[in-house]
Parts: sequence; C-alpha cells; structure tokens
Amino acid sequence: MATGHITRDDQALDKELAGLLSVESFEPSEEFRAHATLNDPAIYEEADRDWQGWWASQAEKLDWFTPWNQVLDDSNPPFYKWFLGGKLNVSYNCVDRHVLAGNGARVAYHWRGEEGEERDITYADLHRDVQKFANALKDLGIQKGDVIGIYAGMIPETVVSMLACSRIGAVHNVVFGGFSAESVRERMEFSEAKALITVDGAARKGKTAAVKQSVDEVMGDLETLKNIIVIQAKGTECEMKDGRDVWFHEICEAAADECPAEPMDAEDPLFVLYTSGSTAKPKGILHTTGGYLTGASTTHRYVFDVKPESDVYWCCADVGWITGHTYIVYGPLSNGVTSVMYEGAPDYPHRGIWWELVERYKATIFYTAPTAIRACVKWGTEHPDKFDLTSLRLLGTVGEPINPKAWLWYHKVIGGERCPIVDTWWQTETGAIMITPLPGITATKPGSATQAFPGIKVEVVDERDGKPIDEGQGLLVITRPWPSMLRTLYKDDERFVEVYWKKFGKQTYLVGDAARKDKDGYYWVIGRIDDVVNVSGHRLSTAEVESAIVACESVAEAAVIGQSDEDTGQAITAFVTLQGTTAGTDEAEALIRAGVAERIGKFARPKRIIFADDLPKTRSGKIMRRLLRDIAEGRALGDVTTLRDPTVMAALEKQIQSEQAKEE
Repeated sequence: MATGHITRDDQALDKELAGLLSVESFEPSEEFRAHATLNDPAIYEEADRDWQGWWASQAEKLDWFTPWNQVLDDSNPPFYKWFLGGKLNVSYNCVDRHVLAGNGARVAYHWRGEEGEERDITYADLHRDVQKFANALKDLGIQKGDVIGIYAGMIPETVVSMLACSRIGAVHNVVFGGFSAESVRERMEFSEAKALITVDGAARKGKTAAVKQSVDEVMGDLETLKNIIVIQAKGTECEMKDGRDVWFHEICEAAADECPAEPMDAEDPLFVLYTSGSTAKPKGILHTTGGYLTGASTTHRYVFDVKPESDVYWCCADVGWITGHTYIVYGPLSNGVTSVMYEGAPDYPHRGIWWELVERYKATIFYTAPTAIRACVKWGTEHPDKFDLTSLRLLGTVGEPINPKAWLWYHKVIGGERCPIVDTWWQTETGAIMITPLPGITATKPGSATQAFPGIKVEVVDERDGKPIDEGQGLLVITRPWPSMLRTLYKDDERFVEVYWKKFGKQTYLVGDAARKDKDGYYWVIGRIDDVVNVSGHRLSTAEVESAIVACESVAEAAVIGQSDEDTGQAITAFVTLQGTTAGTDEAEALIRAGVAERIGKFARPKRIIFADDLPKTRSGKIMRRLLRDIAEGRALGDVTTLRDPTVMAALEKQIQSEQAKEE
C-alpha cells in the first residue's frame, strides 16, 4: 500500500501491472462498503421498478419554493419536461440553504493559483459575493432570460458569475479558457449574449495571456453585446471602452448587499454550453433548472459517495466544460461539499503539483481524465511518490475510455490499492453521469464504465434495426428520459431532433458512441461513430478544425481524422492540399498549427500533417475519411471504386511511405 514519500522501481512496477492485467474485476473493500452511502444492490431494482418515483425522491432532497404537480411530461417526445409546476432556484440550493443550516463557515473551495496563491472561499463568502454580483448584473439591465457569456478560467469569480446568473434567471454561456477569442465571439454571436464576463489576463504556465485585449480584437462590432465585465485577475493592462466595459470589483462594490433568489420554473433555462458537432457550426446544448440540478446533485452524491462533513473533493476538469459545470460547481455546491479548485496545469510548476495539493489539502476524492493519468504514467512514479496520498479514499475518471494499464497504474500508484475507481461515462448532452460503478456496490473491471446509474436505461443496439444486443458490439443508446437531459439545441429544435432522435425514433436517444456489452452486462464504450475527434477529453468536430486549417495561407483543402494516441487518447491528423505548386514544408506545418491555435485553441493543433496533391472523394465530392483513417493507421484499404479518382489513394500511400522512410 502506498504510504507517501516512497521509492519505487518503474520497471518492476511495469511487470507488476502486467500481472494485474489478468485480474478480471476488483471488488470494493469491506471497509469501504460498510461506510458507503449506497451499499445494497437492490437500489438498481428499486430505481428501475418506479423510475419516475425514484427520480422524484431525489428531487425532493433539493429545496423547492413551489412543489411540482407532475414528475414527467412525455406527451411530446423528444421534448420531455420534468417536475412541471415546480419552482426553485439553483443559486439558493447551492449556497443559501447551507448558510441557513449553519454551515456558512464551511469552505466551499480551497483555491490555488498557478504561482502558489491561495484563497479559501466559504459558503458564507459565496453567499455575500453572489448576491452583490447578481445585483450588479441587474444594475446593468440584465434580466431573466438574457444570455450572459463567461470567459474567465479557473478562478472563484467564474463560479460567482455562474451562481449570480442562476440567482436572477439569466442564462449563462461559459466558454473554455483554452478556446481562442474568435471561438468566444462565435459562441456569443450564436447565443446572442447581452454581456460577457472575462478577465484582464490569465495564467499560462508561468506566463500571462492578455485575455481582455484578445477579446477586444474580435468583439467590437457584435451588436447584441452591450457590456463586457472585466475581472481584475492578474493586473494585466487593458483598454476599457466607455459605455461598454466595466470592472467586476467596481460594480460589485456599488451594488446592494441582498438579492433574493428568483423563483424559477423547473423548465426555465439554466445554461447554454456549446459543444462541437459533426458540422462546423457548434451545438448549443440547452439545460434547464430543476431536472439538471436533480441529476447533478444525485449523481455527485452517490457516484462519489460524498460525505459533506469530512470529504475534500477535487475534480481536475475545467469549469468551461460540462464536467466543470456539473462536478466542480453545481453538484458539489448543491451537496455542501468542500472542493479544491486549481488554476494551473498538471505539470506546472512541476510534474508533482497535483499530488502536492492532494497532500496539502488532504483531498479524499480525486476525479480526472485518462489523458492526464497517461501523462502521469509517462512522467514516472517519482512524482507522486514524493507526497503522502493516504488521505485519498476514492478515485474517478471522465472524458474518454481508459485503457486497462493506465487504470491499474492509477489504482496502485495513486490509490494505494485501497481506493475504488469510478470510471464514468456521460456527455454534455446528458448533463450528468449515465454509466458508472457505484463504489460501495460494483465490482469494477479496468477499462469498463460498468453499469447504468440507477434510474437510467441504456442499451447496446444493432446499427441496422435498433434491436438490443445482449452481448456484443453496437451503438450505445438511452431508451428512456432522465431529468438532466438536454431539452433542445439552442434556437434549433429541428437539428436537435435530427442529430439525437431521428435514427431510432423519438423515444431512443442516439448517443453517438459505439459500445460493447459483455457477458456480465458491463458496458465498454469504444468511441465516437461520427466525425468528432476527442483530444484529451476535448471534443472537436473535424469540420471545425478543417475550417481553421483552410483559413491558413496557401491551404486549398483539408481533411481531419482522429488517430489513437498514447498520451491524449486521440490526436488530430490532418491531410492538407496546398494551393498550386506550393510545397509542403516544415514552415508550412508550423503556420498551420499556429493558425489552428489562433482560431480554435492550442489543444486543437494537428499532431500529424500529411501534405497531399488530392484527397479521396466520392463522385458527389464527399471526402472519404474512412479511407484516410485506414491509410493513416496502415490498414488494408477497402473498396475504392466509388471514388471520383481511385489513383488518389495510391499517391497518398506513396506519400506516407516516403514520410516513414525519412523518420526511420
């Protein structure tokens, strides 16, 4: 068992992990099971027998101003509605009720800045700051239903901004801090945001990015945007435009202290979050108030077995993604838990910073992505071995399937073989975890998300006829509604139906992932079935990246695919055709990567660029990405007779062989 501050031989560990690969499943310890909130498998049957009643019993754990009169309205699928007639407020449930219960002094967040800055924010602090900022938004003319953009990174003010929006009924649209300013503008334009909350500057591995300045360069002519609210995070110099720009701290100081929480209908919008789709236009996922908070609070409570009085919980995601919304903000706060929030990267200022913070704050629950775990494996055990990790009692993974060896490394090196691992599967669209172990009940299998959460009904079905597959591979679907499901795509009901409900009918949600169901009924998620690349848990449409590449100088056409990658799960490979007789050079590669970073973000840069004279297309002009995947992975090519020019593939094969010869 890992006890912290130990020395470990990585080669010997590799042999030990290789031996553990033969272990089919891992049972929760008797000690963990005895103290778990859920430890009776009968919970699955109970939730399945009366699933609407079960979800209603979970919703009752929240504070409602007005009780609902109908649990589920399924009269117009797929436009399902939950807890009709009920009124509540998300901010009130995340802050006020804990303060009123006498827990205002409890720390909500141990915040740590990239350079070692520390702030402890209590629930009473949040209560004060959220009310002040909510009133400040009202003073600017923000009203219920207005969309407010947030582009501010991993700082407490981001959480305050989200809660202030929910307090007055404004709809927030948070954008991941790694996206470029152009991506922010696009999302503000689509959502018709009335204001944008941003920062003067943001930490980037020892450097400070001038965020407000970048925003100003692209946002000037956006007519719907009336105000830019600037958080003074780093003291970075920035221009403030009269009549539009205001300082966060100044408007808060001028605002009234008390702001009663607005009673919101359960189906009132809470937030829009844009995610990449299979076309260049991002999808605005719309989540509503009552159902979303029920799903977030319930899954957080049971999947992580949280004990608010004693746990210190740390989700390492970014608040700009759905994992951050649900499991950094709304899930933990609704359950009154103390969390860790870290501004920086896992390898800055050193590769052991995560483990240093686990020791520093005595974290008990740790939730991260397989990509990050693989990076830690690559860096070696010397970094976690410097720190005492014995406070940890539960580990989790999110964002993509985890390979068994990384799971076992996590289990042994970080968890000391005593911590259950909850390998969770869910989406921006689902709002909350759908497939997961329950740590006090489920025997886990490395690499499998195991079983559906209680009350959730998932199936693996045949791609052709939609019939369930008892054992084997097919498409993953969800076959009954759940409270935290997306209600629609923002201002695009038609696309909502087309993308998620057309293939198998309006009562079967098409996940978009392939999966396998094993003999024990465990689910193994394989990956996307559409043209979406999952890089380090960040979903990007191929069309979005292709558009950024084609925007680069001298580029005529581009096709993007995802390839398996040891470090990031998937990496982007781009096939690029240049204009005229322009040659593919190292300089051209550098310009393309820089262009993608500028237009989307650094995480979207292609790892591999293959220059081609032409791309394989059907007679109708559609690029055959299936063939590009085959050729990039070195697989035998299928039928190429449907191509407009079959000789293109031979030329590409020759090009790739030439590249490989150079590398050797």
